Formats: sequence, C-alpha cells, structure tokens
Amino acid sequence: MRYQAALRPGCVNIDDSSESTIPTIINDRTRYNFWLYMQSSRYALVAYLRNSVGEFVENLRQELHPALPHLAAHLTLLPPRPLHATENAALQLLAGICCQTEPFEVTLGDMGTFVPTTPTVYISVAHRASRLRELHDQLNTQVLAFTEEWPYTPHLTVVKMPTEEEAELALVIARERWQQYSGSRRILLDRLTFVREEAQHHWVDLAPVPLGGTLVSP
Repeated sequence: MRYQAALRPGCVNIDDSSESTIPTIINDRTRYNFWLYMQSSRYALVAYLRNSVGEFVENLRQELHPALPHLAAHLTLLPPRPLHATENAALQLLAGICCQTEPFEVTLGDMGTFVPTTPTVYISVAHRASRLRELHDQLNTQVLAFTEEWPYTPHLTVVKMPTEEEAELALVIARERWQQYSGSRRILLDRLTFVREEAQHHWVDLAPVPLGGTLVSP
C-alpha cells in the first residue's frame, strides 16, 4: 500500500504572508494562468552538498566538461516532474512526510556510468541507499506522484557528457580523482530543498524542507 503522509499537529508551518515566495491565487484568471504555468514547469526535491565532497564534485565537473553551466552538487530525492496541484499543496505534502523523517547519514561508494542508458558519470551510494529509496517511494505520491523514466537509483551525479565515448573517458579521470580524494565520503541528510525548473540547466529554490523539523517558506 502506498504511504500516505499524516500531517502531525504543529508539524507544518507554511508562511502565507505577503512576502511568501509561493504565488497567491486571487481570482479565476490568475488561477487559470498559474495552472498553465505550473503545468509547463517541472519540480524536484534535492539535498545540496555544501561540504568537501560537494566542492570536489563541482570542481571535477568543471574539469571534465567546462562548457556546462554551474550546477550545485546534490543528491536527488525526487527527479524532475510536473505537479498535479499547486506548489502550496506539494509543500504541505513534503512537510507532512519529512517532518516525521529523522535525519540520516549516507556513505558514497564508487564512480560509475549509466552508459548505455545515458552518458552520465556518477558516484554510487554505498551505505543507506535503501533508506533513500524508501524515502523516495514515500514522497512519490499524491500531488508529487509521477511515473519516472527509469527506476530510482540513489547516486551523486558528477557530469553528463555529450556522448558515450566521452563519458567512458571521463570515467577514467573521475575514478583517478576520486581515489585521490581524502575527505569524508559521509553525507548527513537533514535538509532538503524543493526546486522548480526555470530554464534548461537552471533551477530555483522554492523552499527548504528539513527532516524532522518545520518547513517555513523563505
């Protein structure tokens, strides 16, 4: 049976003030226009890596494919998808699930590629990958439900190359750099971020989503 989040009293706090970043629907015309905008947008839930391993990944991506725009290193909990309702509804759902989920730690494993599926170089999750899959399955419901193109595989994307051949060459360099990396490979997941795609390779943060805490719109 699919997990249904119960909103625990006192667990959700969405800021409805005039300074909220969540659009306010005030009449039929704006409701219609916002629905069209929302339908054309994609949303995701990520955990940014603002630590030594995140810095390593961003520097390695720049080395392997300098033409790519800057993207902050992150683990993806929910891959890009449309919404079935408003952003506020999605945030309420995220808050209800995540505030009842205790922070947990994952450990990164080896470098690999998704060739021939996609020319992507990534770092696997060696420890607690099952916990990430469990949380993903809990979140992939109701307004956020989506049939994803591939089975959810916990990983840290390093770079997506133009071709399979370039991905294989990049993998050789990435493995060498990863072997030389001396920092911690552990990542504490205690704060997620709900994001919206504004353009290709350009995402904007909508709201922080702490695990085991209270969500407040920035």
